[in-house]
Amino acid sequence: MIVFFYNVLLSATLLVSLPWWLWRMATANKYREGLLERLGCVPRRLSNGGLSNGEVRVIWLHAVSVGEVLAVTRLVAEMDAVFPTYRLVISTTTRTGQTVARERFGAARVFYCPLDLPWAVWAYLAALRPAMLVLAETEFWPNLLSGCFRRGIPVLVANGRISDRSWPRYWRLRSVWRPFLSRLSRVLAQTGLDAERLLALGCERVTVSGNLKFDVRVSQPARATALLGALRGPLQLLVAGSTLEGEEALLLEAWPAVCGMPAESPAPLAMVIAPRHPERFPAVAALLAQSGHPWRRVSALGREPLRAGELLLLDSIGELASLYSLAAVAFVGGSLVNGGGHNPLEPAQFAVPVVMGPHFANFRAIVEAMRAADAIEIVKPEALERQLAGLLRDSGRAAALGQRGRAVFAAQTGATARTVAAIGELLGESGR
Repeated sequence: MIVFFYNVLLSATLLVSLPWWLWRMATANKYREGLLERLGCVPRRLSNGGLSNGEVRVIWLHAVSVGEVLAVTRLVAEMDAVFPTYRLVISTTTRTGQTVARERFGAARVFYCPLDLPWAVWAYLAALRPAMLVLAETEFWPNLLSGCFRRGIPVLVANGRISDRSWPRYWRLRSVWRPFLSRLSRVLAQTGLDAERLLALGCERVTVSGNLKFDVRVSQPARATALLGALRGPLQLLVAGSTLEGEEALLLEAWPAVCGMPAESPAPLAMVIAPRHPERFPAVAALLAQSGHPWRRVSALGREPLRAGELLLLDSIGELASLYSLAAVAFVGGSLVNGGGHNPLEPAQFAVPVVMGPHFANFRAIVEAMRAADAIEIVKPEALERQLAGLLRDSGRAAALGQRGRAVFAAQTGATARTVAAIGELLGESGR
């Protein structure tokens, strides 16, 4: 009954908003890309290898966007190795997530997740006939879940979490979610707090497995990393990653003091700015052009070495995690403005000292673990200049902070192995 009313409300909403969606599709390519797949047209590439006639058993893993794709990178590799008789296919919701997933996992098994429309979901479940659905974090959709339940398909939630921001919304609708969440086969929560919240919402088979992001390792340098490594010479790099609107302006305001300008010889330092969202690359480029500082796009770098005081715009996706390996200090964005923060483990794995702003709700457990070990600097906007300059000029303090961060990263591993074990148990229980 809940699904019926959900579909009525969903249909009415789509009907009312149809003009807006048509306008967005006409004016922005990201709304057109993958549209047929989202509406239930199963791509032919998923039928390769006998998938469509049942000769190959399938595990469907869904990762919403770039963050989730990066988090499951090692999990995918482990599943490929541990379950060789299964074909793992991966869906994403966003275009950026799709791009990174295709690069990391191969385009032949990556597709856009169908919209939560009955016919679209049915088309994929009928074509894939998955032995299991694995949801990264908390991507709950009523039609997708109910479709799996009706077909007896186990559903496992990996790396499950309920953020501070989403918790009030889930709690208000707990009576709606309970019939779905109570039927999940297994829920692996990142932290004890996440487990408590998931249990309160109706999940019944919840265990704490840890965070998959602690297990992710950068296996090889990205193209941008190799290029900047060759061009930087004696310069140190300040890498500002996953920045949101407003943060670039704060970084540019602090930059003259951080690198010792105005002076005839600025400190041997350059800064890389990596916006979180690719659609903001042009706006950030315009901001850098207006700053009066020398700057270049990383995608347009030739053979000219980097210069002291230069600004570099990382205008690509999927390369930031590797690029942190070159940083003398890393600023992790989404944290000076109220954006929930981003993952400080990406630079911490390289023993790079990490600076974040006070807004880190989306990564609270990770940040608190690092704070408890004195392995991260949390700063307010007005203290950004002082903290960055202090770490860059005190190499001993910066190195100690970075080593403590790497120790936290290393101590929290193991979530991937626990997740693979849970998947194996469910596959055995399902008899598939």
